[in-house]
Amino acid sequence: MSEREVHSGEELKALTHPLRVRMLAVLREDGPATATELARRFATDTGATSYHLRKLAQYGFVEEVAVDGHPRARHWQAVHTTTTWKNTEVGATGEGRTAADWMRRQQAGILQSDVESFEQLQNSLPPEWIDAAGIGDLLVKLTPESLGELWDRFYSHLDELKAKDARDEAARRVSIVVGGFPRPS
Repeated sequence: MSEREVHSGEELKALTHPLRVRMLAVLREDGPATATELARRFATDTGATSYHLRKLAQYGFVEEVAVDGHPRARHWQAVHTTTTWKNTEVGATGEGRTAADWMRRQQAGILQSDVESFEQLQNSLPPEWIDAAGIGDLLVKLTPESLGELWDRFYSHLDELKAKDARDEAARRVSIVVGGFPRPS
């Protein structure tokens, strides 16, 4: 799988339903699933998950895949590991700006949820995981070009570390949420 760059507000809006974004995340993390399996996981009905899977497929986020098992069961898989967009391109319309705003708030919500989960798990985590976890709050002065370079280097280095740790049994799934926003002068 690879990265999917969204080019319009309409495409990004396809992700702005809470159930859709959660289903896509599960398909990316856990692999193919049926609408029925997703309905059970999210305590909803199969009709809703089927509808949302078709909407995600319409915009190229998921696709049907052949899986051994029941011949009539339709399995769905994520097509890309990540979704990206350029704020100026997607935000060229009000619909696009609203969708991008919603996605940023979702990402901030994931961070909040991950912090709360970590705080609850601390007593059961090995000390090396407790020390490695954290959050930063930096205020630096950068140009738009330097901020773009920071993003490029961050993702490049993250790809290197993922490859290095791919087969290490000590590796765990880690949630990483990063942000860089200009502040008023």
